[in-house]
Amino acid sequence: MSSNAHVPVLLGPVLEGLRIKADGIYVDGTFGRGGHSQAILAALGASGRLVGIDRDPDAIAAAPAELRGDARFELVRSDLAQLESVLEARSLRGRVDGLLLDLGVSSPQLDDAERGFSFLRDGPLDMRMDPDRDISAAEWLARTSETELKRVLREYGEETMAPRIARAIVAARTAGPITRTGQLADVVSAAVPAAARTARRHPATRTFQAIRIAVNDELGQLRSVLEQSLRLLAAGGRLCVISFHSLEDRIVKRFMRDHSREAAPYRGMPNVPEAYRPAFSYVGKPVAADEAEIDRNVRSRSARLRVAERR
Repeated sequence: MSSNAHVPVLLGPVLEGLRIKADGIYVDGTFGRGGHSQAILAALGASGRLVGIDRDPDAIAAAPAELRGDARFELVRSDLAQLESVLEARSLRGRVDGLLLDLGVSSPQLDDAERGFSFLRDGPLDMRMDPDRDISAAEWLARTSETELKRVLREYGEETMAPRIARAIVAARTAGPITRTGQLADVVSAAVPAAARTARRHPATRTFQAIRIAVNDELGQLRSVLEQSLRLLAAGGRLCVISFHSLEDRIVKRFMRDHSREAAPYRGMPNVPEAYRPAFSYVGKPVAADEAEIDRNVRSRSARLRVAERR
């Protein structure tokens, strides 16, 4: 049965990838609605520890009571770029046995029209994962130049119609601000010619993705936390990252690849100085959801899990 209800994606492969130790220290860097955290905590022993991180106040408020009441668990409101500071304050830097990142937007965020993430339900054009910070998507659209908008649509949405869509948005906002998701979806739909449309994807899908990534600095946050993982993970600690589109996956793939081999001057040499040895080693191949999981949870269709181990 297909459903968009919140279900933790690739749960089995995640637990296998983290290789949970009963007394280990784990971090769920993208807590969401706590599905992965609940499973991790269930696998921990009495001396294990789990820290959950999320920048969305709704995610913090919706945390299950059984998690909040567990002494082994702590939930912190913060973004990924601040993860090292959060763990440093808890004397956990270099001691983490597993770090999980489930990237992108969550099902509850998409389903709440007031959050403005989706064009499927009309609502305020917000898109902020942390509504107390930065500017909304509507404010971003109002002040962004056509050139910058075109770049964002191309780079973050991989939108081939970027020039047409950017031009249409700029023209539309001269008549009045674009403040609703329905407004933006209509503008984009009108700008995309019939020949460029597909039955599988709404014309505004890539535009909404691109603007959301820009508003939340999602790729900057991802690059930052990946670099931090080098200092946060203990030897043998696992980095598990679930991505949902090619932009995220390429960043994760390159990071793991680049840090799983010797620095260029020493590559292939028999005696590599410690400072130039690989920081990570790949664990298995990328994992995608099987047909059974996709049938249970349509969001898992584009999910891809990559795992690396700290040396």
